[in-house]
Amino acid sequence: MLKSWPVPKGPSLNPRDKRLAVMVEDHPFDYASFEGVIPKGEYGAGQVIVWDAGTYSPDEGGKLSFDDRDEAEARMRQGIAVGKISVFLRGHKLKGSWTLVRTRRAANEWLLIKHKDRFADTERDVIEEHRSVLSGLTLEDIKAGRLPERRTVAEMCLRPGDLGGARPAPFPRWIEPMNASLSEGPFSSADWFFEPKLDGVRALSFIQRGNVSIFSRRGLDATKQYPGITSELREQVEPEMVLDGEIVAFDENGVPSFQQIQQRLNLMRESDIKRAESQVPVFYYVFDILYAGGYDLRGAPLEQRKRLLRQLLMPTNRVRLVEHFEQDGEVAYRAAVEHGLEGLLAKRRDSVYESGRRSKNWMKIKSTKEGEFVIGGYTEGGGWRAGTFGSLLLGYYDDAGKLVYAGHVGTGFNDKTLKMLKERLEVLRTDERSFAEEPSRAGMPFGRPKNMPVTWVKPELVAQVRYAQWTKDGVLRAPSFLGLREDKAPADVRREEPVPPPLSARSDSRPGDNDAVAEVLEQLEQPHEKFILRVEGLKIPLNNLDKEFWPAIEQRRALTKRDLLVYFAKVSPYLLPHMRDRPITLTRYPNGIYGGHFYQKRFESKLPEFVQTVKLYSRDNAGDVDYLVCNNLPTLLWLGQLADIELHTWYSRISPEPDAHHLPVTFAGSAKNIDASLLNYPDFIVFDLDPYIYSGKEKKGAEPELNRRAFLKTCDVALWLKDLLDSLSLSSFVKTTGRTGLHVYVPILRQFDYDMVRAACETIGKYLIQAHHRDITMEWSVDKRTGKVFFDHNQNVRGKTLASVYSPRPSPEAGVSMPVRWEEIKEIYPSDFTILTAYDRIAKVGDLWAGILDAKHDLARMLGALSEDGSD
Repeated sequence: MLKSWPVPKGPSLNPRDKRLAVMVEDHPFDYASFEGVIPKGEYGAGQVIVWDAGTYSPDEGGKLSFDDRDEAEARMRQGIAVGKISVFLRGHKLKGSWTLVRTRRAANEWLLIKHKDRFADTERDVIEEHRSVLSGLTLEDIKAGRLPERRTVAEMCLRPGDLGGARPAPFPRWIEPMNASLSEGPFSSADWFFEPKLDGVRALSFIQRGNVSIFSRRGLDATKQYPGITSELREQVEPEMVLDGEIVAFDENGVPSFQQIQQRLNLMRESDIKRAESQVPVFYYVFDILYAGGYDLRGAPLEQRKRLLRQLLMPTNRVRLVEHFEQDGEVAYRAAVEHGLEGLLAKRRDSVYESGRRSKNWMKIKSTKEGEFVIGGYTEGGGWRAGTFGSLLLGYYDDAGKLVYAGHVGTGFNDKTLKMLKERLEVLRTDERSFAEEPSRAGMPFGRPKNMPVTWVKPELVAQVRYAQWTKDGVLRAPSFLGLREDKAPADVRREEPVPPPLSARSDSRPGDNDAVAEVLEQLEQPHEKFILRVEGLKIPLNNLDKEFWPAIEQRRALTKRDLLVYFAKVSPYLLPHMRDRPITLTRYPNGIYGGHFYQKRFESKLPEFVQTVKLYSRDNAGDVDYLVCNNLPTLLWLGQLADIELHTWYSRISPEPDAHHLPVTFAGSAKNIDASLLNYPDFIVFDLDPYIYSGKEKKGAEPELNRRAFLKTCDVALWLKDLLDSLSLSSFVKTTGRTGLHVYVPILRQFDYDMVRAACETIGKYLIQAHHRDITMEWSVDKRTGKVFFDHNQNVRGKTLASVYSPRPSPEAGVSMPVRWEEIKEIYPSDFTILTAYDRIAKVGDLWAGILDAKHDLARMLGALSEDGSD
């Protein structure tokens, strides 16, 4: 229940204002998420929005109880009893400490007063901020008939453990940052977030119960260099957090400036740092949260991490939140450039945090060409530079670890930087050339005449350089020095090659035509049976590649593990979207389809870093279990290495997008938690049509083998089912099972749990049997199924799975579960689609199930229609 105090004039951020708050009867908890119209005559009649939402804790005496709910409730009850409550709010609009004080006039009359703290504001009228924090609508919008999307306060009041992919873990000492790849240009996509790219220095902050440490991306402790930021991080309410962000200084135009922040780097003396705090103020812009409340959050989707970050981070003067744009990256890019920023960072909204990796799930989109280069030497200065140097010789490391010459830079210096650099270079002088090869005369300044000798230096400094382009000889054209990158390790400097925008943003690109897949296929062509496969910067050990998985049959050679991996790579752009965010059950055939198999749902051993898991409660294990989730190409190929021939995915997902924000995302801890969570609410009602019509060639007790008579009868049943679904105005999608039958899926809104969905499927099955009792059966006894098509409604159970779309099957033909058009099901045959032929089919017709989640229907309406029809 909710304790309730209507505030007629609304809250005020001015501590001088005392606003009347009238205690009324308790409200049901669901009321907190209600938006719409309460009918006339009922309590609270009129338009309702959720004006603000968040979490709170009693804070009497400065003590907070955010992490102890029982203690918080006891303190609140005590405060109500004595007539004085002090509470700290972490809302989207209301933040900081407040008090509720009962008046002497009436027992239900209280005063709401803002305490004096950094969140008090005498100028800001928070009541003028009219929009709902859930839907963005105003009371006027509701009055005009606009209906809000179904969302709940619970999704805006997340706990760290609620995030899918969060893992309990001790507080970390260090986390390697994730880095972005360079994009060829701006793009737009609903699957990506777009943030302004700030020209500062990367910083990870570790907050642990009043202790704060700030580290550079190299892991160097920079805490003492930023006392102002450190102090304000220490004031954060959440006791334990690890944050990722950028420390920024602004120029005179209010634009982030790398040259400005350079003045704050390498300051060690307290007096210099204190002076710089006032002369060159810096600000910490936070864009990610990696740890909180005892949970490692790196395995959670970015979208959920950002939602939690907004909830937990309390912005201050120097600690600020990076806002992001959705979908229209090209408009955001133009706006960023117009405001003097260096570009955008694009991030997949479902991306996990890949520590220590330069990932294509994060892309930097720059308005100018800039890069980081190792300084390998310098030329002698002339004229007014006679006492310093003429130019710096630059390079980068190749994959073999050799320093490659990239050109020289002789502009962008002033007297101060010339003197500073010369002093730093003098102590690094060496007689040995740092570059793997002698820089060509063509690439050297003025062809490097004899009177301009080079002094070699140890490659320990990294320069930030702006340039026009690369020449065909691999040399920078028109470079200009910007500053030193103290936060960049020389060994990490590589030449950045721009990559194309993601497939989801390129309408003219065919899935499969991407670099990662091409690189995998090229490696798999080599004859070695054992080697390290490199995928998107990751390494996957492969072995037994020539092991036979499917024995040879007439007119087809034997198929091997290598063939399975080639198939997975080719179809991955189509297959992975259907597997995304769904727990999987492995069906492993280490010795091929006739060598025995076993199911695997959990792993006790350490998993590769790229494999995402979700912790959920398992009744079979009477406790929590980590299930695998296949959200990326490396994981899919790793599954192939494990001989996971069949890909079995759940019908429910760990992501609430776009229709399950009303459901909890806590899957672990108890049966009650997972029963209430969105993992108990499937995206589909599934119809498994399995023919028990024998060819006559089967051994005694064997399952029916594939035969045309059986398959055609299954097609008849599927078409009868489609007619029934069509009469209910419900879209249906059909695919071969890859063996003998058909699967029919109806996408539904996540309104009902598995029990209700199974009941709906059973109702439809019984309805069909009434009309076709000679052809369809739901009998559980195998003997009673003979000669009929088995309609299996019991597949609609949490944890039960069917082969995923495009999954291979352990059939002699090496069949694939292939989506087909309704009008062609009697023209195709399951053996038409194998791991050798499926890709050509998909490339020709596209992914026929690409829009399945966009075609969802209201199952409640379907059940109502069936009920009415059955009563006639």
